Amino acid sequence: MDSKRLYDEVSFKVSKLITQTYSTSFSIAVSFLDDEMQMAICSIYGFVRYADEIVDTFLQYDKLSLLNKFEADYYEAQKRGISLNPVLHSFQLTVSRYKISDELITAFLTSMRSDLYKTSYGTKSEINTYIYGSADVVGLMCLAVFTRGERELYESLKEPAKRLGSAFQKVNFLRDLKNDTEFLERQYFPEMSQGIFNDAIKQAIVKDIEEDFSSARKGISDLPQNAKLAVIIAFYYYQCLTRKAKYTPANKLLTTRIRISGTRKMTLLVKALLIHKLRMF
Repeated sequence: MDSKRLYDEVSFKVSKLITQTYSTSFSIAVSFLDDEMQMAICSIYGFVRYADEIVDTFLQYDKLSLLNKFEADYYEAQKRGISLNPVLHSFQLTVSRYKISDELITAFLTSMRSDLYKTSYGTKSEINTYIYGSADVVGLMCLAVFTRGERELYESLKEPAKRLGSAFQKVNFLRDLKNDTEFLERQYFPEMSQGIFNDAIKQAIVKDIEEDFSSARKGISDLPQNAKLAVIIAFYYYQCLTRKAKYTPANKLLTTRIRISGTRKMTLLVKALLIHKLRMF
């Protein structure tokens, strides 16, 4: 094995380690992809996770400078075809291999940058723009990997992929209400523009998420078989979180981060495996 290929492999393994460390549920789903897809999806996760960490957790540092350098280093890596940052190196390899549009990356970084100064979203238009950049485009990056250059299939599945990304992001907003409102002083739901969060507002948000899932489901069935199982697993996990949020009092969501137990995750995994095997999705 030549040294460059070895470095490529090490870089992808670093992104895989980041995925496994930061998100147990997501890494379980990804583990059902073939090795090539798995490494590509992990490289996407590593890139977006690092950007998210910069804007959300590096509170004692100059976050704007860090994000600007992260962006500049990525584009330098894309230009040269190599980076000494393993996360950026593996990501730029994936971008090139699967012809991921730069518009998606630009939109993502724009949404990340908005987290540095914008603390609330008062209209549907504003939050939809943010969600497109922070989540929908990530779904589209993954879709580029899943469809492996089949442009017609990619175009036909773009809208469901975006709706699934939106659903996942809105569920995360609900899960992170306490951290977002108390520590980051952010408010993402326009329904909370008056600073109020009650059961009626929560149910309206949940209904919106359920509509996203319903639209996304129609596209999952058309994914290639070697990608479908991983997406079904993630779909069931987040759908379960949505149901949990639906039946959790609003005041509790403001103080507790909802989770799925290990036993429940295993049940959902078995369900996904069975549904996939029987081709019932």
